[in-house]
Amino acid sequence: MKYGQQEYDFDEGIMSFLAPGQVFSIGPAAGGELKHSGWILYFHPDFLWNTPLAKKIKQYEYFDYSVSEALFLSDKEEATIAAIMQNITQEYHANIDKFSQDIIIAQIELLLNYADRFYQRQFITRKITNHAILSRLEDVLNQYFSSDDLLKTGLPTVLYMADALNVSPSYLSGMLKTLTGQSTQQHIHDKLIEKAKERLTTTSLSVSEIAYDLGFEHPQSFSKLFKSKTSVSPLEFRQSFN
Repeated sequence: MKYGQQEYDFDEGIMSFLAPGQVFSIGPAAGGELKHSGWILYFHPDFLWNTPLAKKIKQYEYFDYSVSEALFLSDKEEATIAAIMQNITQEYHANIDKFSQDIIIAQIELLLNYADRFYQRQFITRKITNHAILSRLEDVLNQYFSSDDLLKTGLPTVLYMADALNVSPSYLSGMLKTLTGQSTQQHIHDKLIEKAKERLTTTSLSVSEIAYDLGFEHPQSFSKLFKSKTSVSPLEFRQSFN
């Protein structure tokens, strides 16, 4: 299954979301037979017009091509979603009255809220995969901080890290929060401080030179971040080793 040009990694039991104008395709695996079943719910954006969900739906993070992950569902979770879809189907085929739209929209919002719950659960139940991503994150950071990329492009961004790991920024930060209690940005800063300490204690470079080597345009920004992370200034840290 492709969402845009991104292939979903799944065997069975997934949930995915598309916004208007986006494309997806389903086809057989290499040498395989095309077999699929499930539910597809389409609704026009105008259907939500002048309802609270019209604004709230923008807060859900999975209606975007930057999302590189499908939501994996357990059998119990599939049953929950299927029940909501059946409620919508029943309402859709019933006699339309002034309550029909509100009831269907309430069911759509319920479905999205369950999806949010399952999304957070996924960080816990897919620990093996997530720990592999965490290991790759360390490799990417080490490679970046050991290359000339810092001088050329500055500190790596959250988006850069997510792209390098083939996941969305929100998924990466959510996963790291669950596994380590820190965001992607905090991981980047931790690696930066580690490299800064190394250069402060093993080289005679000035603080300004170290700041520049680590991708900072202004030494003051580097010193401020260093002190916020270590409670001492770069100079104080260096002096403590002399």
